[in-house]
Amino acid sequence: MHPLLASSRRLIAYLLAWAPVVALLAWLTPVTPGAGWAGFAGVLAPVCALYAFVCLSPWPICRAWPLDTNNIEGLVATWIGAAAAAGVILTGAARLAEYLLRPVVPLRLPLLFAMGTLLYLLSAGLHYSALAARESREAERRAEEARTLAREAELQALRVQINPHFLFNCLHSISALATIDGPRAREMCIRLADFLRNSLRLGECETIPLKEELALARNYLEVEQVRFGARLTVEERIEPGCEECAVPALLLQPLVENAVKHGVAGLVEGGAVRLEARRRNDGVTILIENAFDAEAASGRSLGLGLRNVRRRLSVRYGEDAELEAGPSGDCYRVWLRLPCESPIASSSRA
Repeated sequence: MHPLLASSRRLIAYLLAWAPVVALLAWLTPVTPGAGWAGFAGVLAPVCALYAFVCLSPWPICRAWPLDTNNIEGLVATWIGAAAAAGVILTGAARLAEYLLRPVVPLRLPLLFAMGTLLYLLSAGLHYSALAARESREAERRAEEARTLAREAELQALRVQINPHFLFNCLHSISALATIDGPRAREMCIRLADFLRNSLRLGECETIPLKEELALARNYLEVEQVRFGARLTVEERIEPGCEECAVPALLLQPLVENAVKHGVAGLVEGGAVRLEARRRNDGVTILIENAFDAEAASGRSLGLGLRNVRRRLSVRYGEDAELEAGPSGDCYRVWLRLPCESPIASSSRA
């Protein structure tokens, strides 16, 4: 079915668009004195209304014979034949009207045949343009769907990378602790189980409120505090209005893991891990800072965690998010800025 026939509004608008054609034919047609515009309306309007439906017939032909066909001769012959047939239809309809209303409007049939042929070819061109625009929109829609699927797949893959990486490090810590302090190793196992239970539940969500992401980070740091004892301290400064902002699930955990593994763990006296969150206009900034040994850390990469976070922010937010990381004196700082969105998923969801 032609798209115009699927909507009464489109069809009415299309028929009204033929009014200039009626006016043009009326201007080119000699009229018997005294006939006036009533004669035009009585003859030309019905003829053009009929021909308007004839000019919808190029739709199936355009779909069956695209312009990129190899049989150019056949395409040209098809359109010449179809245009001539359409011109005959317009002339025949006008001839019938002339026969019925001979005293009123004598029509120029050769002129009508030429006009009908040209109008049909013009209609064919417009149909080809409409099909091209339709195919372009479809291609854009398919490309956008492909980009969305690829983006979701990459985000899922990046999230999946986090748990095995973190679990390996935690099990290594427990193994080291078990040989020197069994009770603390058991406590660490319990805290680790709690963390994994929460992280697996929330990790299924694309985004969670920042307060729940901070709770996961605290849970992780509690696990590590069992191992390091007084060597690891945690400081927080969270401004009001930040905690309800949505952030990608498990975004901060790799960063606090790096703060412990590449920072506090390398210091004999230990150090602090500081978490800050502030609202800035329509965004939120997050700072993770830790003490570290600049000499021991020189030339050492922070590994998968930082690259993972950077890539997740780029895939999800594009240029609307930033991540900066680097040493500042005896501290290492990771600074994030991302839009403050309403939570899409929360811990209340099963």
